[in-house]
Amino acid sequence: MNGGRRLSPREIADTLRDRIRSGDLKAGDRLPTQAELAEEFGVERGTVRQALRALQEDGLLSNVSKGSPPRIAEPAVASSGEPQPTMVGLAPRLTAAFAAPHVRVDAACLTAETLMLALSEPVRAIHEGRVHPQSIDVRILLPSREINLAFPISVEGGGDDEDPVHRRWLAQRNAQGHVLQHNLRALRTSHGIDVRVTFRALPFTPPVKLYLLNGTEALMAYYMVTRRAEDDPSGTLDMYDVLGTESLLFSFERQAGRRDAAFVEQSQLWFDALWETITTDLTLS
Repeated sequence: MNGGRRLSPREIADTLRDRIRSGDLKAGDRLPTQAELAEEFGVERGTVRQALRALQEDGLLSNVSKGSPPRIAEPAVASSGEPQPTMVGLAPRLTAAFAAPHVRVDAACLTAETLMLALSEPVRAIHEGRVHPQSIDVRILLPSREINLAFPISVEGGGDDEDPVHRRWLAQRNAQGHVLQHNLRALRTSHGIDVRVTFRALPFTPPVKLYLLNGTEALMAYYMVTRRAEDDPSGTLDMYDVLGTESLLFSFERQAGRRDAAFVEQSQLWFDALWETITTDLTLS
């Protein structure tokens, strides 16, 4: 499946994570055995074990042991007192937000990857008839392609359009944005929902990811910068990158008290100010 190149534990974990978020693997399902996964991906069992440990640390797997295949964990709802990995905590909060008749999601992030994957749960809830929003308005702030990003960036420097790390980020930013946009806009035809998805370009690299849900909840996670290498058609990319899906997501709810209410209010004001002033139109190429 990879043209002869051995997949890394991270790539295998990402593939399995996508299957979980898309609904191909549901809560309670057992994964194939390590031997079956090793055969599917063409790797050693040790590589599979590393991928499974990463998914367990994300809270996506339960009953991970040598004796039997693990199960897909039940989704847990993040609370302000118990931060969770972004990939675990965001989807159930989005699903809860989609129970409102008029859904508004504002996001400021490096790419739309986490939001794209997490939205699969509320979209599935709509198809299953568990939530019935009348309108969905999503606004997303992403870094402009014209700036030199703080991360991801080649260890040796660079950051312009000729830099393979920058080209990789830009391709991911655009592809993930298109998928997110398509999945939401498809609800117009299938369910008659009024859907708007809008992007604007930030003139800086956001140090955190921020999600604002219906003006009542703010979810924030720090981008944790790390050095890593990744294979690419142009060669091995040695870069400073971030682990966005693994960073802890902190939730602040307007009804949780004056401190949380102030954070939600100020976060919304900050987002609105950026949207209306120094950001520019963003067209996904």
